[in-house]
Amino acid sequence: MGQTSQPFPIRAAGLVAGAASLAALSACAPHKPPPPAPAVAIASPLAMKMVDWDDYDGQFVAVNSVDIRPRVSGYLIQIGFKDGERVRKGQVLFVVDPRPYQAALDQAKGLQAHDQAALINAQQQLDRGRTLLAAKAISQQAFEGLEAAERQAEGDLATAKANVQAAALNVAFTRVISPLDGRVSDRRVSVGNLVTADATVLTNVVSDDPIWFLFSGPESLYLKYRREAAAGARPAAHNAPLPVQIQLQDDASFRLKGRMDFVDNQIDPSSGAIRERAVIENPDGFLTPGMFGHLRLQGSDPYPALLVPDAAILTDLNRRVVYVLGPGDKVVETPITPGPVWRGLRVIRAGLKPTDRVIIDGLNSARPGAVVKPHPGVIAPLAPHGDAPGPGYTEPTPTAAVPAGDVAGDVAGAP
Repeated sequence: MGQTSQPFPIRAAGLVAGAASLAALSACAPHKPPPPAPAVAIASPLAMKMVDWDDYDGQFVAVNSVDIRPRVSGYLIQIGFKDGERVRKGQVLFVVDPRPYQAALDQAKGLQAHDQAALINAQQQLDRGRTLLAAKAISQQAFEGLEAAERQAEGDLATAKANVQAAALNVAFTRVISPLDGRVSDRRVSVGNLVTADATVLTNVVSDDPIWFLFSGPESLYLKYRREAAAGARPAAHNAPLPVQIQLQDDASFRLKGRMDFVDNQIDPSSGAIRERAVIENPDGFLTPGMFGHLRLQGSDPYPALLVPDAAILTDLNRRVVYVLGPGDKVVETPITPGPVWRGLRVIRAGLKPTDRVIIDGLNSARPGAVVKPHPGVIAPLAPHGDAPGPGYTEPTPTAAVPAGDVAGDVAGAP
């Protein structure tokens, strides 16, 4: 009963000694340094004067396209062209056997000669009748009969002359000619076949200089143009030949130049678009009806713009953002309003200042609020014929942009 035990104090003393040993070891161990700040490339936005161009897809169409049909029926005896070649206005394309029509013309001329002689005889009879009437050798009734016979002979001769003209036209119509300069299609009928007047299609001829480019514009852009025209900011397309530029499917730039020459008088209720048309000179006939192309129409006056690489823009839910360096080289997420793309650079409508330091490389290692190690970078457009989106690239708006004064979209020596 008088014995006492002290196990607890002994354990406590052991724990204290162990803790002291761990503390001593920790004090002796080296501290692990924090990870280095990630390196990023930064640059201020590129400042340039730009012009917006509204983009459209469309198709080349011949100004004139004519299905060639014969004016007279008969058997085809000659073809005067090679399939697909260029033809001139007035060139003979087909010949219908003219012999039946030449015979009809000769017959009509014979009748005309007969009626001409009958008229001369009636006039002579009338002249003698006047002399006899003055001498009271014939009655007034007989004289009036001579006058009627003369007028009838005049009418018969007029009819005969008209018949000769009609027969001569039929002879001329046996030579089927091209109504315009252009390119002919293939022959649809071979020599020896019977063709029917105004029915049988022999071939087709299209004009190719100049050539039309047809396209449709959305109501939103049409309204923009109308409001700008009403405010005096631009001429109305209905009244002024606004300049356009066109790019073919295999072109690297908008090398074709033309002008607007037609805007329809109503918007298509089924599509909400309005038909428009441009005209392009085509002296070498390179442009062919049916080709597709990409047209742009000047959508703004020159304006100062800030541009950053398209790859520097990130998507955050439904926002577009860029990373900008703030005080202490901390990353700040900055919402922006993007515009069109020009040679890999995106026009920034709103959200950036010319002095902002935008991260253009190293975005994968940058996080909002994190400190980074910046080094200078360069913002420059890609080469005109590089793999970057061209000046006609339209995402996210149906608008392209090029530097002011750069009508082709590819500026030599651009920074």
